[in-house]
Amino acid sequence: MKFQRNAHLTEPRAAAGLFVISFALVGGNVASKIFSPVQEMAKLDLGINDFEVSLVQGLAAAIPIALLSIPIGRLADRANRIRILIVTSIVWTIGTFLTSVAQDFAVLFVARMLANVAAIALPVAISLAADFSRPTRRGRAMLVLSLGVSAGGAAAFALGGWLSGVLTRAEWSWLDPSRIHPWRSVQVLAGLVSVILILPLLWIREPARMEVGEIRGAELLPVLRELWNRRRILLPLFIGQISVIMADTAAAIWASPVLIRDHGLRPDQFGGWMGLVVLIPGIAGAFAGGFLADFGQKLKIRGGIIYGSILAAALSIPAAMFAVMPSVEGFAALLALLLLCGAIAGVVNATAIAVLVPNELRGICLGALIVLSAIVAIGMAPTMVTLLAGVLGGDSHLALALTVIGTAVSVASLIAFIVASVFMSRQR
Repeated sequence: MKFQRNAHLTEPRAAAGLFVISFALVGGNVASKIFSPVQEMAKLDLGINDFEVSLVQGLAAAIPIALLSIPIGRLADRANRIRILIVTSIVWTIGTFLTSVAQDFAVLFVARMLANVAAIALPVAISLAADFSRPTRRGRAMLVLSLGVSAGGAAAFALGGWLSGVLTRAEWSWLDPSRIHPWRSVQVLAGLVSVILILPLLWIREPARMEVGEIRGAELLPVLRELWNRRRILLPLFIGQISVIMADTAAAIWASPVLIRDHGLRPDQFGGWMGLVVLIPGIAGAFAGGFLADFGQKLKIRGGIIYGSILAAALSIPAAMFAVMPSVEGFAALLALLLLCGAIAGVVNATAIAVLVPNELRGICLGALIVLSAIVAIGMAPTMVTLLAGVLGGDSHLALALTVIGTAVSVASLIAFIVASVFMSRQR
């Protein structure tokens, strides 16, 4: 793999490009997660049940990711990545606006599918970030992207909860109170936020690709062969990351219903501090993950780059028990720890792929990871919690089911990351 310096990209322009991409990810995460704090309101308004909510939050997110991630990742390896981000951002914004007018389960399902197209922008953003930074600073570049993801998730909970409370107490919707439920107005506002945050994409240029491997042409077979040659490292790394995403996805989707049902809180009562629980661990995890990844490389120990993921997976096992904490304070503390661990693992693993995989393979490699994550983690985890709650006795056992699933997948991630590290240490 050859390194090609990006001679036409100055440090200020590179930093500006990274932050513009990060802001776009903020808009995407607001669009994809703004439904979570108000999903109980939507459930009552539309007359749907927990199983249908799990499909809207899980399967509707998984389908576009599973279908589009590899094609988009493949396209990101060869086409203009800024234009790809612009197109996907338009789609997720349309989905957010469509959510606000959904009158039944079918339309809501389609709307959330479009809104969750935001997830397929991440491999494109990672590929861009790799070319906006030097190899020795890529951990910090991934940190900037992670900050955008965390800020978007935090804003979704904080704004969604606060606005729903304001609109409900005032019995007023900023559109038409006789026709528009407050949760719908929240979706419209989220769409406007997305529009504002993605506009700067129009003013940045595509960076030159810095590393060039030995693969040439557009043939898929040589690409797949190269990925297969790295299977002993990539497979356990994928399993570990998918397990982390399962725990985080289940927590993000079902935390609000647990707080409402088991602790008697309203969205406006927990939206603010839930936003902080998402934001602070996300920021701390992004910094910790970025520096841990770079520190792991400096150790000159094969496999050292993912030591941060091993530590995070170990800590996530007790953190997965947040849902059964008797106090709101205990709930918040362990949930924050779980999200911190997820953020660390995500940055470390993204950095490992950016370092270990050549430029021409990164997009499709990350796309494959996101497809598997969509099918297994996003598509199945929310419904697994619902079905297990039914086995345990019904909706009142949602917290226990969430704890069982979260703990099991956290143990699986720890084992997978240890195996990946061992295979890295044996690599020549």
